[in-house]
Amino acid sequence: MGKKRIVKKAGSSVDQGLKARALARSSKRKVAHGVLNVQSTYNNTIVTLTDAEGKVLMWSSSGSLGFAGAKKGTPFAAAKIGELIAEKAQMIGLKSVDAVVKGVGSGREAPIRSFIAKGIEISSIRDVTPVPHNGPRAKKPRRI
Repeated sequence: MGKKRIVKKAGSSVDQGLKARALARSSKRKVAHGVLNVQSTYNNTIVTLTDAEGKVLMWSSSGSLGFAGAKKGTPFAAAKIGELIAEKAQMIGLKSVDAVVKGVGSGREAPIRSFIAKGIEISSIRDVTPVPHNGPRAKKPRRI
């Protein structure tokens, strides 16, 4: 029979070492209002916090928090990114943000919900997903 082995399921949660490292690196500037950019694809979600002029204050992605493979594109991973960026934003004194969402992935609204849960006001939400006017030229029809 032998010993019973306990197998821990990897990738289901945030790597605490990576989260601590991300929280340690923060901006020294004090900013009251910023812009939250959420870029969501099918494979990943990238959240960037900038000031009103567009200078990047902090950013994070699903991959940088330790999520791998198909888990990077999930709303859960996006929510964890939002929580991390919101904690860092509170450290620099951020009170309100304008949200700019780009992309078609499933992690579009989770970071915004995390910001609201942390007590940071969302002034406006704008969708800047590129939409093709007519797209590329279609393939020629198949002749059989």
